[in-house]
Amino acid sequence: METRQPLIQNANGAVELSNEEISRYSRHLIMPEVALEGQKKLKQARVLTIGAGGLGAPLAMYLAAAGVGTIGVVDFDVVDESNLQRQIIHGTSDVGRPKLKSARETIQDINPNVKVEGFEEQLTSENALDIFRDFDIIVDGTDNFPTRYLVNDACVLLGKPNVYGSIFRFEGQASVFYAEEGPCYRCLYPEPPPPGLVPSCAEGGVLGILPGAIGTIQATETVKLILGIGEPLIGRLLLYDALSMRFREMKLRKNPECPICGENRTIHELIDYEEFCGIPQAQAAEQEDEVPEITVQELREKLNNGGISVLDVREPHEYEVANIGAPLIPLGELPERYQELDRDEPLAVHCKSGARSARAVKLLKDAGFKEVYNVKGGINAWSEEIDPSVPKY
Repeated sequence: METRQPLIQNANGAVELSNEEISRYSRHLIMPEVALEGQKKLKQARVLTIGAGGLGAPLAMYLAAAGVGTIGVVDFDVVDESNLQRQIIHGTSDVGRPKLKSARETIQDINPNVKVEGFEEQLTSENALDIFRDFDIIVDGTDNFPTRYLVNDACVLLGKPNVYGSIFRFEGQASVFYAEEGPCYRCLYPEPPPPGLVPSCAEGGVLGILPGAIGTIQATETVKLILGIGEPLIGRLLLYDALSMRFREMKLRKNPECPICGENRTIHELIDYEEFCGIPQAQAAEQEDEVPEITVQELREKLNNGGISVLDVREPHEYEVANIGAPLIPLGELPERYQELDRDEPLAVHCKSGARSARAVKLLKDAGFKEVYNVKGGINAWSEEIDPSVPKY
């Protein structure tokens, strides 16, 4: 087993284990790679998890079980029913509660010896350095690009390792970005993708088990860093395909031109990451090219009066889950199927939540359709406000 410099130094004497803890961690204590000294290092360690969602759930639970002494959690969201398919740190009774409170209770139920430090606030350029400063390792369980770049830059500026993970549908990635020893996130992704190009898990879905696999890999890397054992994922990107059950690995190199960790760095403080990722510009462009909208209440009134038709642009497998009886033409097939629609008749277009249908409305208007509306909130809004018998997914 390879030995490397542990992040926690000289834990012996600094902390002690109670008899209860010795019994609890007995399977660690009989491993020479961990042993009593290693378990004390785990108890002394301070790890910050960004998010208590899909990745943060297994991550925090396994870190708690392993005996990491202080676990910080940054999350300002509340538990939604749709979270329960993958965010196993929360239960059915937690729906509607802050994720931070639910996560804290689960962690302390797993191991009451663990101290939980909660930050029920959005991570921003104004607070990131202050929050990160007192932790040894930062573990990124977020699902958006602005926060990923923010976490990376704050870690580089503070000289802290960033244990990274991401998930989508059946695929996941994991790495350790530690600029002191290897590349950072910007070395791999110098520029963010254009806004809207990469769909979120809410739009594209995710296998509920997938974050368990990636989150436990992140927890494993965190423990290895604390103990100074094995070969961490520094300079390596682990790629996981759950459908084929295959792992692949990409070698990563430090980019000498990297603006945050390169030889001639140009970033010396945290920036506006929403701006960097192009989100304000994208929102402004959307407003300039805004599509006409109709609320579900307005749609119901027009339907009752027979003054409008409805088109569903979701996928067939979504239509099977929930539908309101409207004809289905998936967005990708729409340009080839314009002839099935009346260009002169008022038309309301809906999808799950309104994003795909907005694109469909633009296509239809460009194709000469006179009166087309995007259903605001999509079929989920119809379920919430008009007909609860329609499943919300």
